[in-house]
Amino acid sequence: MTALAVFALGTSVLSSLFGQLRWLRVAQREHYMAGSVMRFAWRWWAGTPLNAALVGLALAGAACATVLPGAAIATAVVVTIGPVGLGLRGRTSRLAWTRRLRFLGVLAALFEALFVGLGALFGALSGAVTTAAFVAVAVPLLVDMALAVQAPFEDFLAQRYVRRASGLLGAVQPLVVGITGSYGKTTTKNYIAYLLGGEHTVVASPRSFNNRAGLTRTVIEHLAPGTYVLVAEMGAYGPGEIAALCGWLHPEVAVITSIGPAHLERFGSLERTLEAKAEITKNARVVVLNVDDPRLHALAGDLEKDHKVVRASGADEASDVAVLAESEGLELYVAGKPAGFAKLLADSLPPIRTNAACAAAVALELGMSPGAVASRLGSLPAVPNRLQPYRAAGGYLVLDDTFNANPAGARHALDVLASAAPAGRRVLVTPGMVELGSSQRTENAALGEAAAGIVTDLVVVGRTNRAALVEGCRRLATSPSLRLVGRRESAVSWAQKELGPGDAVLFENDLPDHFL
Repeated sequence: MTALAVFALGTSVLSSLFGQLRWLRVAQREHYMAGSVMRFAWRWWAGTPLNAALVGLALAGAACATVLPGAAIATAVVVTIGPVGLGLRGRTSRLAWTRRLRFLGVLAALFEALFVGLGALFGALSGAVTTAAFVAVAVPLLVDMALAVQAPFEDFLAQRYVRRASGLLGAVQPLVVGITGSYGKTTTKNYIAYLLGGEHTVVASPRSFNNRAGLTRTVIEHLAPGTYVLVAEMGAYGPGEIAALCGWLHPEVAVITSIGPAHLERFGSLERTLEAKAEITKNARVVVLNVDDPRLHALAGDLEKDHKVVRASGADEASDVAVLAESEGLELYVAGKPAGFAKLLADSLPPIRTNAACAAAVALELGMSPGAVASRLGSLPAVPNRLQPYRAAGGYLVLDDTFNANPAGARHALDVLASAAPAGRRVLVTPGMVELGSSQRTENAALGEAAAGIVTDLVVVGRTNRAALVEGCRRLATSPSLRLVGRRESAVSWAQKELGPGDAVLFENDLPDHFL
């Protein structure tokens, strides 16, 4: 019996280490936020009947280990292989063994060792086996505990890079344009950098480097003497984060692109989202707002007494700056009057007008002439993975919108899909949208219903939003062909076999594989 207990203890400890690999990857993908690992662990273990049965078996094995040490082996096996579907190595993103992740792993392992040691202290070998079995199941909780302990230390270390970045900003003294919003940040940032790049030396934060780590890295690695404008995208998961970024970046021009349900799960309400995004305006000289958004339209009136507010629109020519669709191009309006026409490049998709209007407003505010702005509006670059078009080897059009995850953007992408293949097959491939809080099911059902009126084929990826998308799709009497797949790769293979010239496929959002 002693040998069996020792073996059970060893397998339980090893299973904890295997499980830790799985949950450390989730922690890294969720930006090291304490609480995120347990949230995903619950979703996975409760997400399918098989995983629910497995976690029940694991808990039963741990409970029985006091009298039957061998039962802990069953727990160890379950923790090693489960939850089924969430692999150890990862399909879309593997562990990056950064200094921060290694430290987190050591902390989590210390917590595991501490609890097993206490079990041995108070219950000898039997207590150690039982505790190790429960610890194996509780690895997600222990990783979250380690994240909470690590956070103050990481904040302390990060201040060193903030001080260095602040010093460089003081030496170079660029004019800083800060951009935030629930969505449209990256597209607007790229548009601004392109418009201003015709006349000035511009540095823009790359990709989605929109948090403290990404922005300090942008300044340290890319800001050079002679840079006239730094365009900084600022993201946030909660109140106070943008204010902290502005505390050392000091944006002179602030842009808010939208207020919507993106990350609503974290903010809790759209009112809190608006308050958090509006932190960017506090010390700005000029505030550019997308007034097509009703919340930002109201905010414009509130800010006017203390700021210069520029109202930008993709629909209302009477706004301070507007970019409207015209035949074969775009018309720029300034103060309600036509200020320039931009002919679109052949075979290019039109830009998102509200984002283009915000970018044009910034360029005008920084001294570009309306004519110079209009001359570049027609050639605004496609932003990678944001409604980016390309022609597949089979001759069909691919609209890559895999980095888009908001309701307004998804509806716009569907409209583009409808016009891209008016006579061919129109396919939507999507896992739906996440982090929308209590509105997630409603918004995904609405996406399914909107898609049913446009597409010929709907391919739903994964299980996270499957029920909502299918429910919405079936609300219309003439539903499209419906296909359910586990992974995006399966949808890509299907499209390669089924589609040809004249067809188009929209890949809307792409969830990392730690989503169910």
